[in-house]
Amino acid sequence: MKPAPLYVVGLGPGDAACLTPQARGALARAQCIAGYHLYLELAPPELLHGKTIIATGMRHEKERCAAAVEASLAGQETALVCAGDPGVYALAGLTLELLESRGLLAVVPFSVVPGVPALCAAAALLGAPLTHDFACISLSDLLTPRNIIEKRLAAALEADFVCVLYNPRSKGRPHLLTGALEKARLFRRPECPVGLVRKAFRLGQNVCVQELSRFDATQADMLSLLIIGNNESRSLGRYMLTPRGYRIDT
Repeated sequence: MKPAPLYVVGLGPGDAACLTPQARGALARAQCIAGYHLYLELAPPELLHGKTIIATGMRHEKERCAAAVEASLAGQETALVCAGDPGVYALAGLTLELLESRGLLAVVPFSVVPGVPALCAAAALLGAPLTHDFACISLSDLLTPRNIIEKRLAAALEADFVCVLYNPRSKGRPHLLTGALEKARLFRRPECPVGLVRKAFRLGQNVCVQELSRFDATQADMLSLLIIGNNESRSLGRYMLTPRGYRIDT
């Protein structure tokens, strides 16, 4: 049987209005949709109706990708869904690795359907924190050793990048974010703005901007994204601004 197309689809931050037309089209065409069960809840229900659904739990990424590949090989047009964008801390890379390891890169029609990534959703809610150079760092140490995370964060802070922190704080590693903020205070002024966005474009959304010196790490969790400004960033009420450098004549 000829393999069917396999799409890795970005659902965006969660609101159906943020689902791109390309992603919606891929979900509509798919006969089989695979994903983490909480991410499947982000997909519009009408696009799941009548489809074969493969739902797995947290930390079952390999099984999820393998099941999607098998569905494609069985002739089912398949969408493997991710929150945000598939190429940003998501499953586009793992799926490619799996296809490579099985010698299927030239066999399975594979494509990545981009989505609105969490950092763009959070930045939109905060105003304009990412209009100059920035670095994204995940504080999850499940796949990356802590010493590597700390090394990358220190380098980004010292180089004065705006720092976007994914997976900032979990029950199993509550102190890693505390350490990151302590490191930030070595390279940033006390009033440097820190933006916290929780559940961007979802029910229960929370957005706030606080000074680095006063920021309480316990506010953050795995549903949050943190943006630490650079030395030019400033808060404008409920907004956060990192100037690009344009001259503003008044």
